[in-house]
Amino acid sequence: MPMKMPIDVALSVLAAALMHAAWNAIVKSSASKFVDTMMVAIVPGLLALFTVPLLPPPAPASWPWLGASVAIHFFYYLSVAGALRHGDLSHVYPLMRGCAPMLVALSSFAAFVDPLSGNMWAGVVLICAGIIAPAFLRARRVAMPGRGTVIALANAVIIAAYTIVDGQGTRLSGNAISYGQWLFLINALPLGVFAFVWRRHELLMHARARWRMGLIGGALSMGSYAIVLWAMTRAPVASVAALRETSVIFAALIGSFVFREGHVALRVAGAVLVAGGIAALRL
Repeated sequence: MPMKMPIDVALSVLAAALMHAAWNAIVKSSASKFVDTMMVAIVPGLLALFTVPLLPPPAPASWPWLGASVAIHFFYYLSVAGALRHGDLSHVYPLMRGCAPMLVALSSFAAFVDPLSGNMWAGVVLICAGIIAPAFLRARRVAMPGRGTVIALANAVIIAAYTIVDGQGTRLSGNAISYGQWLFLINALPLGVFAFVWRRHELLMHARARWRMGLIGGALSMGSYAIVLWAMTRAPVASVAALRETSVIFAALIGSFVFREGHVALRVAGAVLVAGGIAALRL
Protein backbone atom coordinates (compact mmCIF):
# COMPACT_ATOMS: atom_id res chain seq x y z
CA MET A 1 0.00 0.00 0.00
CA PRO A 2 1.28 3.51 -0.78
CA MET A 3 2.45 5.55 2.19
CA LYS A 4 0.41 8.67 2.88
CA MET A 5 1.79 12.07 3.84
CA PRO A 6 0.75 13.11 7.37
CA ILE A 7 -0.28 16.72 7.83
CA ASP A 8 2.64 17.48 10.17
CA VAL A 9 5.05 16.21 7.52
CA ALA A 10 3.40 18.30 4.80
CA LEU A 11 3.56 21.50 6.88
CA SER A 12 7.18 20.81 7.85
CA VAL A 13 8.22 20.29 4.21
CA LEU A 14 6.49 23.54 3.21
CA ALA A 15 8.52 25.33 5.90
CA ALA A 16 11.66 23.68 4.49
CA ALA A 17 10.68 24.94 1.03
CA LEU A 18 10.54 28.53 2.26
CA MET A 19 13.93 28.14 3.95
CA HIS A 20 15.43 26.72 0.74
CA ALA A 21 14.15 29.59 -1.39
CA ALA A 22 15.53 32.07 1.14
CA TRP A 23 19.10 30.75 1.01
CA ASN A 24 19.04 30.69 -2.79
CA ALA A 25 17.91 34.34 -2.73
CA ILE A 26 20.85 35.16 -0.45
CA VAL A 27 23.22 33.63 -3.01
CA LYS A 28 21.51 35.48 -5.87
CA SER A 29 21.93 38.80 -4.03
CA SER A 30 25.69 38.30 -3.73
CA ALA A 31 28.37 39.80 -5.95
CA SER A 32 30.12 36.40 -5.86
CA LYS A 33 27.67 33.56 -6.38
CA PHE A 34 30.43 30.98 -6.07
CA VAL A 35 31.77 32.18 -2.71
CA ASP A 36 28.31 32.61 -1.18
CA THR A 37 27.34 29.12 -2.33
CA MET A 38 30.50 27.70 -0.77
CA MET A 39 29.73 29.53 2.47
CA VAL A 40 26.21 28.10 2.50
CA ALA A 41 27.71 24.61 2.11
CA ILE A 42 30.54 25.04 4.61
CA VAL A 43 28.59 26.65 7.49
CA PRO A 44 26.39 23.54 8.10
CA GLY A 45 29.58 21.48 8.37
CA LEU A 46 30.93 23.84 11.03
CA LEU A 47 27.64 23.70 12.93
CA ALA A 48 27.60 19.91 12.67
CA LEU A 49 30.93 19.78 14.53
CA PHE A 50 28.93 20.58 17.68
CA THR A 51 25.99 18.25 17.04
CA VAL A 52 27.64 15.08 15.70
CA PRO A 53 29.28 14.14 19.04
CA LEU A 54 25.85 14.22 20.69
CA LEU A 55 24.23 11.79 18.23
CA PRO A 56 24.58 8.07 17.57
CA PRO A 57 26.38 7.28 14.29
CA PRO A 58 24.25 6.23 11.31
CA ALA A 59 23.86 2.49 10.81
CA PRO A 60 26.71 0.92 8.77
CA ALA A 61 24.36 0.06 5.91
CA SER A 62 23.79 3.77 5.24
CA TRP A 63 27.44 4.81 4.89
CA PRO A 64 27.86 3.89 1.19
CA TRP A 65 24.79 6.01 0.44
CA LEU A 66 26.20 8.83 2.56
CA GLY A 67 29.47 8.72 0.61
CA ALA A 68 27.61 8.79 -2.70
CA SER A 69 25.54 11.75 -1.51
CA VAL A 70 28.66 13.74 -0.59
CA ALA A 71 30.07 13.18 -4.09
CA ILE A 72 26.80 14.22 -5.76
CA HIS A 73 26.38 17.30 -3.54
CA PHE A 74 29.84 18.53 -4.56
CA PHE A 75 28.62 18.97 -8.13
CA TYR A 76 25.23 20.23 -6.95
CA TYR A 77 26.68 23.27 -5.21
CA LEU A 78 28.95 24.09 -8.15
CA SER A 79 26.03 23.92 -10.58
CA VAL A 80 23.81 26.06 -8.32
CA ALA A 81 26.46 28.79 -8.36
CA GLY A 82 26.78 28.53 -12.15
CA ALA A 83 23.05 28.63 -12.81
CA LEU A 84 22.45 31.64 -10.54
CA ARG A 85 25.41 33.42 -12.11
CA HIS A 86 24.13 33.04 -15.66
CA GLY A 87 20.35 33.29 -15.21
CA ASP A 88 17.59 35.04 -13.28
CA LEU A 89 16.48 33.45 -10.02
CA SER A 90 12.87 33.23 -11.26
CA HIS A 91 13.99 31.37 -14.42
CA VAL A 92 16.77 28.97 -13.42
CA TYR A 93 15.43 28.09 -9.97
CA PRO A 94 12.15 26.61 -11.29
CA LEU A 95 14.04 24.58 -13.88
CA MET A 96 16.45 23.20 -11.28
CA ARG A 97 13.79 22.34 -8.75
CA GLY A 98 10.77 21.61 -10.97
CA CYS A 99 12.15 18.84 -13.18
CA ALA A 100 13.72 16.82 -10.35
CA PRO A 101 10.53 15.56 -8.62
CA MET A 102 9.24 13.89 -11.78
CA LEU A 103 12.58 12.16 -12.29
CA VAL A 104 12.41 10.96 -8.68
CA ALA A 105 8.82 9.79 -9.10
CA LEU A 106 9.63 7.82 -12.24
CA SER A 107 12.55 6.06 -10.58
CA SER A 108 11.23 5.74 -7.02
CA PHE A 109 9.38 2.47 -7.55
CA ALA A 110 12.46 0.73 -8.93
CA ALA A 111 14.72 2.22 -6.27
CA PHE A 112 12.59 1.78 -3.15
CA VAL A 113 9.50 -0.27 -4.05
CA ASP A 114 7.88 2.96 -2.86
CA PRO A 115 4.62 3.19 -4.84
CA LEU A 116 2.51 6.33 -5.18
CA SER A 117 -1.27 6.37 -5.09
CA GLY A 118 -3.23 7.86 -7.98
CA ASN A 119 -3.81 11.04 -6.00
CA MET A 120 -0.12 11.35 -5.23
CA TRP A 121 0.82 10.91 -8.90
CA ALA A 122 -1.67 13.68 -9.72
CA GLY A 123 -0.12 15.85 -7.01
CA VAL A 124 3.41 15.33 -8.30
CA VAL A 125 2.37 16.11 -11.89
CA LEU A 126 0.45 19.26 -10.90
CA ILE A 127 3.27 20.55 -8.73
CA CYS A 128 5.87 19.94 -11.47
CA ALA A 129 3.63 21.60 -14.07
CA GLY A 130 3.01 24.60 -11.82
CA ILE A 131 6.74 24.98 -11.28
CA ILE A 132 8.06 24.43 -14.80
CA ALA A 133 5.35 25.91 -17.05
CA PRO A 134 5.79 29.57 -15.97
CA ALA A 135 9.54 29.31 -16.49
CA PHE A 136 9.14 28.03 -20.05
CA LEU A 137 6.38 30.54 -20.88
CA ARG A 138 8.62 33.33 -19.64
CA ALA A 139 11.51 31.97 -21.69
CA ARG A 140 9.36 32.31 -24.83
CA ARG A 141 8.74 36.00 -24.07
CA VAL A 142 12.21 36.97 -22.92
CA ALA A 143 15.53 35.87 -24.38
CA MET A 144 17.18 33.94 -21.57
CA PRO A 145 20.88 33.07 -21.38
CA GLY A 146 21.31 29.58 -22.80
CA ARG A 147 24.12 28.69 -20.44
CA GLY A 148 22.01 29.30 -17.34
CA THR A 149 19.21 27.13 -18.72
CA VAL A 150 21.54 24.25 -19.58
CA ILE A 151 23.20 24.33 -16.17
CA ALA A 152 19.81 24.47 -14.44
CA LEU A 153 18.51 21.43 -16.33
CA ALA A 154 21.71 19.50 -15.59
CA ASN A 155 21.30 20.41 -11.94
CA ALA A 156 17.79 18.94 -11.97
CA VAL A 157 19.32 15.55 -12.75
CA ILE A 158 21.82 16.04 -9.92
CA ILE A 159 19.01 16.97 -7.50
CA ALA A 160 17.05 13.86 -8.46
CA ALA A 161 20.15 11.74 -7.92
CA TYR A 162 20.92 12.97 -4.42
CA THR A 163 17.23 12.81 -3.47
CA ILE A 164 17.08 9.12 -4.40
CA VAL A 165 20.39 8.39 -2.69
CA ASP A 166 19.50 10.23 0.51
CA GLY A 167 16.02 8.74 0.60
CA GLN A 168 17.56 5.29 0.72
CA GLY A 169 20.42 6.28 3.00
CA THR A 170 18.18 7.96 5.54
CA ARG A 171 15.89 4.96 5.79
CA LEU A 172 18.85 2.64 6.32
CA SER A 173 20.54 4.94 8.84
CA GLY A 174 18.14 4.33 11.71
CA ASN A 175 18.33 8.03 12.61
CA ALA A 176 17.51 10.71 10.04
CA ILE A 177 18.95 13.52 12.18
CA SER A 178 22.26 11.71 12.62
CA TYR A 179 22.48 10.92 8.90
CA GLY A 180 21.86 14.56 8.06
CA GLN A 181 24.43 15.92 10.49
CA TRP A 182 27.12 13.55 9.21
CA LEU A 183 26.22 14.52 5.66
CA PHE A 184 26.63 18.22 6.46
CA LEU A 185 29.93 17.60 8.22
CA ILE A 186 31.56 15.44 5.54
CA ASN A 187 30.11 17.45 2.66
CA ALA A 188 31.79 20.64 3.88
CA LEU A 189 35.29 19.14 3.68
CA PRO A 190 35.81 18.74 -0.11
CA LEU A 191 33.91 21.94 -0.87
CA GLY A 192 35.92 23.91 1.68
CA VAL A 193 39.24 22.60 0.33
CA PHE A 194 38.17 23.23 -3.27
CA ALA A 195 37.05 26.81 -2.54
CA PHE A 196 40.20 27.59 -0.54
CA VAL A 197 42.56 26.24 -3.19
CA TRP A 198 40.76 27.73 -6.19
CA ARG A 199 39.73 31.16 -4.84
CA ARG A 200 41.50 31.60 -1.53
CA HIS A 201 41.82 35.39 -1.61
CA GLU A 202 38.25 35.96 -2.82
CA LEU A 203 36.89 33.49 -0.27
CA LEU A 204 38.61 35.17 2.67
CA MET A 205 37.78 38.73 1.58
CA HIS A 206 34.18 37.96 0.72
CA ALA A 207 33.60 35.87 3.85
CA ARG A 208 34.88 38.73 6.00
CA ALA A 209 32.33 41.08 4.45
CA ARG A 210 29.40 38.64 4.14
CA TRP A 211 29.89 36.28 7.08
CA ARG A 212 26.52 37.15 8.60
CA MET A 213 24.67 36.34 5.38
CA GLY A 214 26.74 33.19 4.99
CA LEU A 215 25.82 32.10 8.51
CA ILE A 216 22.13 32.77 7.90
CA GLY A 217 22.18 31.02 4.51
CA GLY A 218 24.05 28.03 5.91
CA ALA A 219 21.66 27.68 8.83
CA LEU A 220 18.67 27.88 6.47
CA SER A 221 20.21 25.27 4.17
CA MET A 222 20.97 22.96 7.08
CA GLY A 223 17.52 23.27 8.61
CA SER A 224 15.75 22.87 5.29
CA TYR A 225 17.48 19.65 4.28
CA ALA A 226 17.33 18.18 7.78
CA ILE A 227 13.54 18.51 7.63
CA VAL A 228 13.44 16.88 4.20
CA LEU A 229 15.59 13.93 5.32
CA TRP A 230 13.26 13.36 8.26
CA ALA A 231 10.19 13.67 6.03
CA MET A 232 11.49 11.00 3.64
CA THR A 233 11.25 8.48 6.50
CA ARG A 234 7.58 9.38 7.01
CA ALA A 235 6.21 9.68 3.45
CA PRO A 236 7.03 8.58 -0.12
CA VAL A 237 10.28 10.12 -1.34
CA ALA A 238 8.71 11.33 -4.60
CA SER A 239 5.88 13.17 -2.83
CA VAL A 240 8.31 14.79 -0.38
CA ALA A 241 10.53 15.84 -3.29
CA ALA A 242 7.58 17.37 -5.13
CA LEU A 243 6.24 19.22 -2.09
CA ARG A 244 9.70 20.51 -1.23
CA GLU A 245 9.92 22.15 -4.63
CA THR A 246 7.09 24.50 -3.77
CA SER A 247 10.12 26.54 -2.74
CA VAL A 248 9.92 27.73 -6.34
CA ILE A 249 6.76 29.68 -5.55
CA PHE A 250 8.55 31.47 -2.73
CA ALA A 251 11.60 32.04 -4.95
CA ALA A 252 9.38 33.42 -7.72
CA LEU A 253 7.83 35.93 -5.35
CA ILE A 254 11.28 36.93 -4.10
CA GLY A 255 12.54 37.22 -7.69
CA SER A 256 9.57 39.31 -8.78
CA PHE A 257 9.30 41.69 -5.82
CA VAL A 258 12.87 41.84 -4.45
CA PHE A 259 14.98 41.44 -7.61
CA ARG A 260 12.34 43.05 -9.88
CA GLU A 261 12.38 40.16 -12.35
CA GLY A 262 8.68 40.64 -13.18
CA HIS A 263 6.06 38.23 -14.60
CA VAL A 264 3.99 38.01 -11.42
CA ALA A 265 0.89 36.78 -13.31
CA LEU A 266 2.72 33.71 -14.59
CA ARG A 267 3.90 32.93 -11.06
CA VAL A 268 0.36 33.22 -9.68
CA ALA A 269 -0.92 30.83 -12.36
CA GLY A 270 1.82 28.39 -11.46
CA ALA A 271 0.99 28.75 -7.77
CA VAL A 272 -2.62 27.71 -8.48
CA LEU A 273 -1.42 24.47 -10.10
CA VAL A 274 0.98 23.87 -7.23
CA ALA A 275 -1.81 24.43 -4.69
CA GLY A 276 -3.90 21.82 -6.51
CA GLY A 277 -0.97 19.43 -6.37
CA ILE A 278 -0.55 19.96 -2.64
CA ALA A 279 -4.25 19.24 -2.12
CA ALA A 280 -3.94 16.05 -4.18
CA LEU A 281 -1.04 14.84 -2.04
CA ARG A 282 -3.25 15.14 1.01
CA LEU A 283 -6.40 13.45 -0.41
